[in-house]
Amino acid sequence: MKLEKILDNLNSFEKNSFLKIIDNILSENPKNIKAVDTILNDTSRDLKNIDNINVAKVFNLLKDEFSECVKEEFVKTTSQLDILIDIISRDGNSIMKQDWFARLYEKELSNLNKKIKVFKSSLEDEKSELSDQRIRDYKIYRACLNKAYTNDDNNNQERKITTDEQGILLTLSQQLTLSQEELKLINYTIVPLKKLDIDTVINELKTIGVIFYSKKTSTIYVADEMVRLLRKLRGKEVADKFFRRVLRLLREPQINLICRNHNLDWKLDLDEKIHQIISGGILFSGVLMEDIYKPGTNLTEKKKTINTLCDKGLKITPALKGTLIEEKVQNLITYFEDIEKDDKVGISVDGYEKLLVEIGEFLPKLNNILRNEFELQEENVLKSNYLLDYNIKPRDILELVTEKQLEDFCKAKEIKTRGDIILNILDAYKDSENLYLENYENIGFRNLLKLKENGIIIKEADLGIKFEELTKNIFIGLGFNVDEQLRKSINTSKDKIDILLNIGNNDLILVECKTVKESGYNKFSSVSRQLKAYSNLGNSKGYRVIKSLLIAPDFSDEFIKDCGLEYELNLSLITASTLIKVLHVFKESKMKVFPHNLLMRDVLIQEDRVLKAIGK
Repeated sequence: MKLEKILDNLNSFEKNSFLKIIDNILSENPKNIKAVDTILNDTSRDLKNIDNINVAKVFNLLKDEFSECVKEEFVKTTSQLDILIDIISRDGNSIMKQDWFARLYEKELSNLNKKIKVFKSSLEDEKSELSDQRIRDYKIYRACLNKAYTNDDNNNQERKITTDEQGILLTLSQQLTLSQEELKLINYTIVPLKKLDIDTVINELKTIGVIFYSKKTSTIYVADEMVRLLRKLRGKEVADKFFRRVLRLLREPQINLICRNHNLDWKLDLDEKIHQIISGGILFSGVLMEDIYKPGTNLTEKKKTINTLCDKGLKITPALKGTLIEEKVQNLITYFEDIEKDDKVGISVDGYEKLLVEIGEFLPKLNNILRNEFELQEENVLKSNYLLDYNIKPRDILELVTEKQLEDFCKAKEIKTRGDIILNILDAYKDSENLYLENYENIGFRNLLKLKENGIIIKEADLGIKFEELTKNIFIGLGFNVDEQLRKSINTSKDKIDILLNIGNNDLILVECKTVKESGYNKFSSVSRQLKAYSNLGNSKGYRVIKSLLIAPDFSDEFIKDCGLEYELNLSLITASTLIKVLHVFKESKMKVFPHNLLMRDVLIQEDRVLKAIGK
């Protein structure tokens, strides 16, 4: 769930810890202070008084400094922050009830204690399956960690590992290619592993701002933006679901090599080995650049493997750039980051819901597979809105199903099986009308490349008509009487109103739609002439035009200023993103007809004010 949406669900007290940290960062004059000041100057200097959209914007500008604040907390050796962050940053753990978090925490400690016993014995056993080289690596790191932890004894001070010592240990671990799981096992052979009180754990995580906690509902929230930050902090370069996607494209001997290199059981079945690798905190880039190759593999062969994986396995188009293997892998990481940040589902939400219903009926065990893979608490998790709150998208679901099961599902639903079977299924559940609505803003911006990426093929000449058609459907969805018959009777060959809303009692609202390639619609003089002509037409037919609305993806500051000075038209501006959000919130409200008075006040319709009014 996005930070903005989480903040909407909380009271001011529940936001306090997070906002206090942001305030402290701002007092230190961070690198993006000018950009932050622009946001604060436009609203309020007090973070508590600005809307949640702008709080999220400020956080994104300060995430590097926020990350440093969290990093400093690792000095507290009793915090178990590594264990806790690994739990809350996993796919599916961004929204949890307190009791479920307590259960996951206990399970994590229990598993870790078992692994520590096995790890200790493997270091001491002469018949250990570990290579001499790997045992040497572990002992070197363990000795350095032990020295950093105990050297405070000489000064009669509390044991702790300083930030400088942490930096040195991090460099050492990277040079020894130790995974996060290996580091945890070594760490807790030295630092005692004790179970902490769950209320204390929640309070500590809340105090450092990485979680929000609603006491009323006993719910923990971790924002999507925070999950990405915490993941990077723990050395995880991509989300688990993307790591799984790549691992499933590798051959089993390559998976076995990864396991052997990181002290994982390579005799398990394939899915269990993949699960081990992902939960083991093994570096994604390290897997692709080192772990999957036999000793002696040259650089040319490694590059060929990466290219084949990206081009033929992941089918990434256009091909990722990069001549060096490091560049190629980094561009792949960036590719996955962009997919994760994108709000688009790939198919419509209605199409996603239909897919979940039908594949759930076909594969009754899928619900439990999903619950186990993403550690979800609810009994029935095959619900699109629920899964999207966890940023779990249709492809993430299909990748948990075996190829044979996908083929059987396709045959049952008469979906073609030639080519990429997952893409074939997604295409079958696309639901074009809702998909167009989800891309409403992209259509307004005439962004053909983005539309193509999201599965919409449309001619540039048709974008204006499609934007107008979608706007009309949105107003119908808001309960307005979009009076086509009256519009046609009023229009002339010269002056043609785009959309006419009949409010009753001979009162009309005129709606004009404009698409624009560049950001900021700025042709005020031409549009004002148009709307004045339309208004005169309506008045000449005995109607009263009480409002004119202009819908566009964006407006320039100059346009908004000119609109504010225009007194004849009673014109208000609505951005495409605001209008579509209004529709979504309206659908969730108890209203049957949108109160048009909410559109009568502002020059540029204030999104947060309208959403709060209809969301009550």
